[in-house]
Amino acid sequence: MLGKSRAKYIQSLGQKKVRDAEGMFIAEGPKIIDELLASAKSNLQEIYAVNSWIEEHHDECRGIQLTEITEAKLQNISQLTTANQVLAVVKKFETTADIKSKGKVSLVLDTIQDPGNLGTIIRISDWFNIEQIICSKECADMYNPKVVQSTMGSFVRVRLFYTDLLEWLQEQRGIRIYAAALEGRDITTMDKINEGLIIIGNESKGISPDIMKLANVQITIPRKGKAESLNAAAATAVILSHIT
Repeated sequence: MLGKSRAKYIQSLGQKKVRDAEGMFIAEGPKIIDELLASAKSNLQEIYAVNSWIEEHHDECRGIQLTEITEAKLQNISQLTTANQVLAVVKKFETTADIKSKGKVSLVLDTIQDPGNLGTIIRISDWFNIEQIICSKECADMYNPKVVQSTMGSFVRVRLFYTDLLEWLQEQRGIRIYAAALEGRDITTMDKINEGLIIIGNESKGISPDIMKLANVQITIPRKGKAESLNAAAATAVILSHIT
């Protein structure tokens, strides 16, 4: 049974300050919960679901607190406009401050503030086998319900780190840094890379000047039409498709 106090607690996890204090977040929907059951089952603390979902997944949920609730009660605790069968309270993933950049391609995000953009970038990174994203402290919270939802479960495979971006980039010795810009080297003429940092900037302001100064190469997607710019997530997909 889902009591009022527990329902209120689950609703409160929509707020960053509560997620940070509790070390928990919310995940919703069959696709995302399936990903957690397959890849991060130990992080699942509680599952609240309608009867039809429970009947199908009961055996997979052994060892997890599993509570059957009505669709109306699920809607009451959901962060979605329309609740989708199942909601879980999940323990945040452990991260280390020791970020390894050698021998791989990593994304670096400078103040990506839109939760939908961040979630989509995580999903795109998973598609292109980018294992880690280094975020400025001004980026959206990866545990924001809108971010989690937009990843469609990819957040279980892509590690995110939040740090002082300027300081961290200054410490990266011998790693080539590529910065997405409106003017720069045409990515369609570039060879594939196996190591490097690709910086994607803020949705409206782009990459901050101090960060841009640290780039070895500015890269650009050649424009054929008249649009002023590309959505940050769309630009990320195009860049990764050409140079990774």
